[in-house]
Amino acid sequence: MNFVSNIKSNIAAKRASYKALDSKEKAAYWKDALINNAIYILIIIAIIYTQSQNSYFLKTDSIVNIISLSAANLPIACGIAGCIVLTGTDLSAGRVVGLTACISASLLQSADYATKMFPNMPEIPIVIVILAVILVGGIVGWVNGFFVAKFSLHPFIVTLATQLIVYGVLLMYIMINGNNGQPLSGLDQRFKDFVTGSILSVNGVPIPNYVWYGLIVVVFMWFMWNKTTFGKNMFAVGSSPEAANVSGVNVAMTTILVHTLAGCMYGITGFIESARIGSNSATTGWNYESDAIAACVIGGVSFVGGTGKISGVVLGVFMLRIIFVALQFLSINQNLQYIIKGLIILIACSIDMRKYLVRK
Repeated sequence: MNFVSNIKSNIAAKRASYKALDSKEKAAYWKDALINNAIYILIIIAIIYTQSQNSYFLKTDSIVNIISLSAANLPIACGIAGCIVLTGTDLSAGRVVGLTACISASLLQSADYATKMFPNMPEIPIVIVILAVILVGGIVGWVNGFFVAKFSLHPFIVTLATQLIVYGVLLMYIMINGNNGQPLSGLDQRFKDFVTGSILSVNGVPIPNYVWYGLIVVVFMWFMWNKTTFGKNMFAVGSSPEAANVSGVNVAMTTILVHTLAGCMYGITGFIESARIGSNSATTGWNYESDAIAACVIGGVSFVGGTGKISGVVLGVFMLRIIFVALQFLSINQNLQYIIKGLIILIACSIDMRKYLVRK
């Protein structure tokens, strides 16, 4: 009841403040509202237009597909969001996804697969592989955070360097045991069932298990951001490292932990992608970081630091995926889709900066 009462009182307060404005101020209010929410308005228009052109777009199986694709990208987006809260970014995210995906695939290939990378390796429990890829991702994240915190290097430079290093490691890894860079496929059925299997259907359309894993990640990250000292310190450092340091926050440790947690999220994404794709190569994970960054900015995670919500990240991932699926339904050229993605990032960042300048 208190929650409902608070909502009603907030609405009443906003109505009262709006009525107190004169005509010019009301015009400015609506102008700001339209500009600040332009990206959401455009997405709604895109949904309506796509549905008018292809009635299949909002059918059950299409909606489940959108939700599934969104869930697969939630861990990497939640991870990179923390880096953005610290006024940084992470260019290595996609390559870490690729490396952990290939590691997952190589360790969980069928025992009778003809070109198994490790033919003499016994069956490994899935939980061990999950922990292994989380560890690999966490190590890369720790390295990123360490160099950012201890040497005051810009995250762009650090993660650009680790992006290249991780990619080099990936290229060498898929050459092991005469694999010679061939795609890693022939995955064990238990691995595929664990990730892409289904325990629930909607109107006969199965919901993949990794949707629930994505939901678990969201709950975990929400708890970390909102209910722990780690989350409070992260936002304090993102808002003002100097003020946070004066307040007793260990800025260096917080920076390292944020990047380490982000790396762990990339490892989870790689594990999911490995089974979801089914055939993993050096191109797995390529450009994933750009989609994740765009989703975070659309969801209100600000590059000026100290601002963002996990709920916003989820909304951003979902809305961005709707756009990508809509482009496919409209048969938009693949090359043009890259241009549209770039424009989305540019528009979202411009709106974000405008909000910051208005507040300032």
